[in-house]
Amino acid sequence: MKSYLEYLISKIIKKLHFRAILNSEIHKTSKVCAGSQLVNVKMGKYSDVGYDCTIINTDIGAFCSLGANIVIGGASHTIDWVSTSPVFNENKDHLPKKFSYHKFSLDSKTFVGNDVWIGNNVMIKSNLKIGDGAVLGMGSIVTKDVGPYEIWAGNPAKLIRKRFEEDKINKFLQIKWWDWTDEEIEKNAPLFNNADAFLDNK
Repeated sequence: MKSYLEYLISKIIKKLHFRAILNSEIHKTSKVCAGSQLVNVKMGKYSDVGYDCTIINTDIGAFCSLGANIVIGGASHTIDWVSTSPVFNENKDHLPKKFSYHKFSLDSKTFVGNDVWIGNNVMIKSNLKIGDGAVLGMGSIVTKDVGPYEIWAGNPAKLIRKRFEEDKINKFLQIKWWDWTDEEIEKNAPLFNNADAFLDNK
C-alpha cells in the first residue's frame, strides 16, 4: 500500500511540471504532457508528446506517438566561422555580451510525418524529414532523413529494416488513412491489427 501511495504522489508531482507552448498549433485531439517545451510547432490530430520533451520549429503529423525526453530541432551554430559562439552573431541568446553582430540565419524546419513512433530519449537534428509510418528506437541520435515506414536506431541512427514490404508501404502511402474522418477510421478500426486484411479490404 505504501509503495502504491508513493507512486501516486510521484505521479502527481510529475504532472505538476508546467508545459511551455509558444507560437504553436496543437490539434484539440492531441496531447502534450507535463514538462515539455514546444516552440513554433504544428501538430496534427491524435498525436501524443510525452514528458519533458523539447521540440522546436517542427511540423508533426497525425497519430504520432512521442515518448519522454525527446529533443527535436534547435538552433544551429556557426561551425565554419572562427568561433561557434553566438556572441559573434546578431541573434539573441542567453549571454549578455555581443562582440559582433554578423548575420546568421537560424531558420530551420523539421518535419515528422504521420503515424510516426519516436521512442524515449531520441534526439533529432533540425531540418530533417521523418517519413510517414517511421519508427525511431529509444536513445537514437538521428542525423539523416528517415524514409516512410523505416525503423531506425542507434547512435548515430541507422536503418534497421522496413516495417513492411515495399508494395505494402506504397499502398499505405496511397491510402493515407490518417487523413480519414473519425467515422471512416472507426469503420475500419477492427482491421488495424492485421495489415494484410486492412489492405485487402481497400
